[in-house]
Amino acid sequence: MERRPIRRLLTALGLLGLCASAQAVTTAKDVQTFTLDNGMKFLVLEDHSIPNANFYLFWKVGSRNEYPGITGLSHFFEHMMFNGAKKYGPKQFDRVMEANGGANNAYTTNDVTVYTDWFPASALETIFDLEADRIADLNLDDKMVESERGVVASERTTGLENSPWRTLGEEVDGMAFRAHPYSWPVIGHESDIQGWKKSDLQAYFDTYYAPNNAVAIVVGAVKVAEVKRLAKQYFEPIPAAEPPRAIHTVEPEQKGERRVFVEKASIRAPHLLIGYKTPASNHPDYYALDMLTTILAEGNSSRLYKALVDSGLATMAGAGYEEHFDPYLMQFYVVAAGEGKTAQIESVLYGEIDKLIKDGVSKEEVQKARSQKLMRFYKQLETINGKANTLGTYEVFFGDFKKMFEAPKAYEAVTAADIQRVAAEYLKKSRRTVGILAAKEE
Repeated sequence: MERRPIRRLLTALGLLGLCASAQAVTTAKDVQTFTLDNGMKFLVLEDHSIPNANFYLFWKVGSRNEYPGITGLSHFFEHMMFNGAKKYGPKQFDRVMEANGGANNAYTTNDVTVYTDWFPASALETIFDLEADRIADLNLDDKMVESERGVVASERTTGLENSPWRTLGEEVDGMAFRAHPYSWPVIGHESDIQGWKKSDLQAYFDTYYAPNNAVAIVVGAVKVAEVKRLAKQYFEPIPAAEPPRAIHTVEPEQKGERRVFVEKASIRAPHLLIGYKTPASNHPDYYALDMLTTILAEGNSSRLYKALVDSGLATMAGAGYEEHFDPYLMQFYVVAAGEGKTAQIESVLYGEIDKLIKDGVSKEEVQKARSQKLMRFYKQLETINGKANTLGTYEVFFGDFKKMFEAPKAYEAVTAADIQRVAAEYLKKSRRTVGILAAKEE
C-alpha cells in the first residue's frame, strides 16, 4: 500500500536516452478519455508491450473527508470493498480475480482511496463485472462489518506498537494541524473505530462511492472502443450522487514553532520528525520544493546525510514530500546515533537549512536533483502499472493527466534561485513542528 524508491543517477547521455525512449512510447495524445452519463471519468492508454492490463480506480475520498466521530471510515472501506456484494459474495472478489490470473491491492491516504487490479487483458470484462458489482451493491453485512472492525482495530494497535514513525507521525500531525482534517490519522482514532454505526457506513458509502466521485484508468493490451463498451455496460447504470460537500476548512496560519515529545518503551534510539508547512501539490512551487527535498535529504550524498550520518550524529536521515490536495508538510526524518544527541541533531539540521537559504545551491546540485527526479519519473513510465498510477495521480492531484507530460519541462525550468527562494519562504521556524520520540524512562 505504499510506493516509490530509486537511487542511482544515470549519466547525462543515458538519461537523455531514457527520456527520449519513454517519450516515444507515450504522449498525451495516446491517452483517450471519456466520461459516462453518470459522471464517471475514464482514461485509457493502449499499450500492447505485454498481454496484460491494469485497472486503477482513484476515489476522491480519504481521511480528509471524515470528521470527529467517524475518523478511519475511508480506510475501513478499503477493507469492506473486498468482502462481498450482490453478485460476488464474501471473499469472492479475490477468488474470481485469482482464477482469472489477476491480482489486486488498494491504498488509502489523507486524500484518496485507490483500488488496483492487474490481470491478463483477456480478463478485462470479468474485472469490470467485479468492480461494478461492489460499487453498485456493496454488502454492509453486520457480521462482516464487526469482523473487519476488529481487523482494523488490531491493525491500528499493531501499527502503533511496531512502528516508531507511525507513533511519532500521529503526534506531529495532531500538533501541526489544529483545524484541518489532516490532524487525525488515516486509520482513524480508536474510539471512532469502535463507535461507527451502520448508518455512518451507509451514508459515507453512498456519498463518496458514487461513480461521479471516481476516475478510472485502464492501461495495457486493450482497445479503447472495448473499454468504452464495457464501461457503458457495467458502470453507466450505476446512478450518480450529489457531489460531496467541499472541504472548506483552512488551517489557520501557524505563528510559531510547535513541539511534541513522545515516550515509547521499545525505542532504542531517539527518533526525530520535523515538518514544515508547504502548499498543496497543484501549487506552482511544487517542483522546486520537490527538488529541494532531494538536495537536502535524498541519498547518501545529500546535505543532511553528510551532516548527520557521516558525522556520526545519526544512523538515518531522510525526507518525505508527497502529493496532497491541501497544504501539508515537508518532513525530515532522523534516527539519532544514541541518547543525548537530539539537541545537537536539531542544531545541525537547522544550520544546513539556514546555510542553503543564505548561500543557495550549486548548479551541480540542481542538475543532480533534476536528474534524480527525471530518472524516477521515466522509470515509473516503463511499466503499464507505473503509467496507470502516474496518470491517475496527475489527473486527481494536479487537475489534469496532461500535466504528467509537462512534468519534465517543469523540472527543467527549476533554477538554483527557485530552490533558494522556496527554502527561505517555507522552511521557517514559524512553520515548523518538531516531534521527538524517545525511550520511556522506567
